[in-house]
Amino acid sequence: MSIQKPPALSDPKLREKLAQGMGHNYYGEPAWPNDLLYTFPVVIVGTLGCIVALAVLDPAFIGEPADPFATPLEILPEWYFYPVFQILRTVPNKLLGVLMMASIPLGLILVPFIENVNKFQNPFRRPVATAVFLFGTLVTLWLGIGAALPIDKSLTLGLF
Repeated sequence: MSIQKPPALSDPKLREKLAQGMGHNYYGEPAWPNDLLYTFPVVIVGTLGCIVALAVLDPAFIGEPADPFATPLEILPEWYFYPVFQILRTVPNKLLGVLMMASIPLGLILVPFIENVNKFQNPFRRPVATAVFLFGTLVTLWLGIGAALPIDKSLTLGLF
């Protein structure tokens, strides 16, 4: 933790900003009662209002009943499983596909250790971690889009 210098409340510019209600979180105004009694309830009620409004305006329907004797032609997982589904679908050896899927979290665990000597949080000052993140994001999007296409067009996304 760092030691912070208390604000000089005798400064006329600071007093003017505080009088306008600016900077209360930065100048030592306590969370009680301001945030806990006024800000948090407004955020909670607003969030609940948005959820109720979405539930009323666009309700989730159950859909058609399941038929155990009729299998759909193309069974797709939920959208967040598209990249791993694409890996399993395109890799011929399924053990290799499972190992590739397991390498994703292992690679993400290793990213902080690549540039652990760098103390900066700015992504432009951490080029290796930023490049790994951007490459991983592009590969995930590529695999996710390809999973929704037929298998002959899935790797090229139908562009070639």
